[in-house]
Amino acid sequence: MMRGLETPLSQLRKQVFVEVARVAYESENVNNDIEAIPYKVTPGDAPRFRESIYRERAIASERVRLAMGMSLRPEDKPVHITDGVEESNISEKYYEPPLMQVIPSACNFCDDNKYIVSNQCEGCLAHPCMEVCPKGAISQVNGAAVIDQSKCIKCGKCKSACPYDAIAKKERPCSMACGVKAIETDKHGRATINTEKCVSCGMCMVSCPFGAIADKSQFFQLIRCMKEGGEVIAEIAPAFAGQFGPDATPRNVKAALLKLGFSEVYEVALGADIGAVSEAHHYAAHVVNGDLPFLLTSCCPSWSMLAKRTLPDMVESVSTELTPMVATARSIKKKHPNAKVVFIGPCAAKKLEAMRTSVRSDVDFVITFEELNAMFEARGIDPQNTPGDSSMHDATGAGRGYGVAGGVAAAIESCIKEYYPDVEVKIEHVEGLAECKKVLMLAKAGKKNGYLIEGMGCPGGCVAGAGTIAPIAKAKVEVEKIVKNSTHRLPAKELEDIELD
Repeated sequence: MMRGLETPLSQLRKQVFVEVARVAYESENVNNDIEAIPYKVTPGDAPRFRESIYRERAIASERVRLAMGMSLRPEDKPVHITDGVEESNISEKYYEPPLMQVIPSACNFCDDNKYIVSNQCEGCLAHPCMEVCPKGAISQVNGAAVIDQSKCIKCGKCKSACPYDAIAKKERPCSMACGVKAIETDKHGRATINTEKCVSCGMCMVSCPFGAIADKSQFFQLIRCMKEGGEVIAEIAPAFAGQFGPDATPRNVKAALLKLGFSEVYEVALGADIGAVSEAHHYAAHVVNGDLPFLLTSCCPSWSMLAKRTLPDMVESVSTELTPMVATARSIKKKHPNAKVVFIGPCAAKKLEAMRTSVRSDVDFVITFEELNAMFEARGIDPQNTPGDSSMHDATGAGRGYGVAGGVAAAIESCIKEYYPDVEVKIEHVEGLAECKKVLMLAKAGKKNGYLIEGMGCPGGCVAGAGTIAPIAKAKVEVEKIVKNSTHRLPAKELEDIELD
């Protein structure tokens, strides 16, 4: 696991983001300054990470484009890094689909689903690997087992039988991380993403040790918007706890956001509270009496997208409650109708949710904690050393618990028990898209009737989202501290009556 580790790759990603942010804040000649970024990332004439400085700069160029929301350049045409900058250099939300992209020049052509014999092989007399192979793909050459890849059917029986654990299964890290099997192979042997299957969770992105997968960003356009003045309001997801250093308290983070130029700061946990109340009422009214076989939470966009694809005939069982991001944004726009609302969170898929046309999101920009951290750095702001006058008091412990896997279900369960003490509630939560898919199939087969099911696309929940920067275990502890220290444990039963249309 690379999550939460400070690696050359995480430093490289941050450097690109910081340089793009500096251009947005300071540049008087955007085209020239964008063209210069690969040379800042890879200075001098000696490569640091790849075999060639030219390859390093080519990869950096593509990262810059994605950081500005632009698409990758075609491989067979001469196109400048800044081609399309005019469309991107705006103060409005900008996006060219798809969200997740494999940078071809960065891909390592990793073997996928291949069994190989390592030097651990002892050439044993029993050679059980040969005996169990159903295709006769294994032979002994010079006293060691060898697998004929043209015959191998990838069944793994040889690996299971080897007493020395000398047979390894090679898989692409991105493929292993993708719970919906959206990672495929192009004609050159590089990873590619099947956009028909992808639900944009970003687990492939954070699992690739070469940084060959990246999502598109909106922070360049956000910075341009903030420079124009006017109300720009931040709504920050509860998983922010612990993301900006061990000493960055909620009070510090709020102060840092205000110093960055946001007019006000709201907790997305407010929308989570609204959702928890609403879904508690929904469960008691429609699942308990059998109107619906089960109720699926909807706050994780990747889980919600997977559920609707897996259960197309049962979409009414997916909660129609507004997600915390949207509910909070709508409540902000009721008070500040002319403001721009910026969702700051751990999730790549929220960038797509904010742009869907089926439900008005009222979210003008979405940025991740990683992108916000680069904005802080570009402006010389350290949240750990930014004193504030006030903390955030928009939500209860229930809504703040949404940042950790199981927190959504726990909040709704607590609300049900508080509001409907005679109702028996069945709860299940799953995390990671592979496990999410399993529980959806069980639900489809009628094995989860009567249940409230929480699904989280990222193993660990929002604290493990693709846009986080803190170690998952530490981030979980910090969220739990904020939940425990909340003034109020549960939202009022009447909170769902807030008019958000």
